[in-house]
Amino acid sequence: MCVNGMGGMTSWMVVWGLFGLAVVALAALGGVWLARRTFGAAPEAASPESPKEILRRRYAAGDLDEDEYLRRRAGLLE
Repeated sequence: MCVNGMGGMTSWMVVWGLFGLAVVALAALGGVWLARRTFGAAPEAASPESPKEILRRRYAAGDLDEDEYLRRRAGLLE
């Protein structure tokens, strides 16, 4: 058997093959990330909430009591 023969060459071929596979996988992930960042808009950016919607959401969450909600709603309707 030869220690530095085909056995050594085969192991380097496997190492370089795995390295190439990792490079291709990283390139694919980078492409997906770039496409999502370029073409995929966040829902919040596409349709921002109106002040009325924010007020309703805060009242529903319990951040505002009824009096504060009614006062602020009246201010928005003016």
